[in-house]
Amino acid sequence: MKNSQKLECTDKAVDVWNPEGRAPVVFVCEHASNFFPPEFDALGLDAAAQVSHIAWDPGALAVAMGLADRFDAPLVHACASRLLYDCNRPPEAADAIPARSELTDVPGNIDLNADQRAARAARFYAPFRAKLAEVLDTQNPAAMITLHSFTPVYKGQARAVELGILHDDDARLADAMLAHADETDMLTLRNDPYGPADGVTHTLKLHAMARGIANVMIEIRNDLLVTEAQQDGVTDDLTRMIRAAMADIGHPLREEAEPCPKS
Repeated sequence: MKNSQKLECTDKAVDVWNPEGRAPVVFVCEHASNFFPPEFDALGLDAAAQVSHIAWDPGALAVAMGLADRFDAPLVHACASRLLYDCNRPPEAADAIPARSELTDVPGNIDLNADQRAARAARFYAPFRAKLAEVLDTQNPAAMITLHSFTPVYKGQARAVELGILHDDDARLADAMLAHADETDMLTLRNDPYGPADGVTHTLKLHAMARGIANVMIEIRNDLLVTEAQQDGVTDDLTRMIRAAMADIGHPLREEAEPCPKS
């Protein structure tokens, strides 16, 4: 994955990759980083937990950046761990600041009072939402696509799905992508491993559906994103799927770099 810039961990809440991108699509990565500002003392987590999938979506940012580069599109991404605040959840959601993530207790999130939760939302959620709204209103895109990754084993249960195409009530872009699932060898399913009932479509509803923008959430199993070569391969597959899907809904995308042909 060759990107023109390198992401640096800072204490800011949000950043925009390729802000001058001209494509009629905006990419989003809410769980891009596992950075904890020093004053949070990593929420009391050990080193293994800080780099595990509970703290972020491993590999998702690399793919999101690759797609933004391929299509010359902006990418709005979070700059801090999802455990500090999950930017794909509203403040009233209990799992916006989880006291326990999968099988791991998060000491720094236990017994937070209302003021402490509000302070977290003000520091991490509000800037992310404001920046994404600003980019969407400036770009006026035809589509918004969010990128995530998921663990292959969750609470002891193995997951067969490799690529999830998720949507809420607006299924235009998801339907079009699923129609081109033959562009990848990954097992591709609709609203799997998560769906609207799991509360994962908050960004889609708040920012895309409210504006009438076609949208989709892409979930990639993270064992397929360990190496740079794997990330490149998944980016190639998604490039073909997104290009075909966007053309199908009447908004073709120009590519800055052609993906490798599917073998």
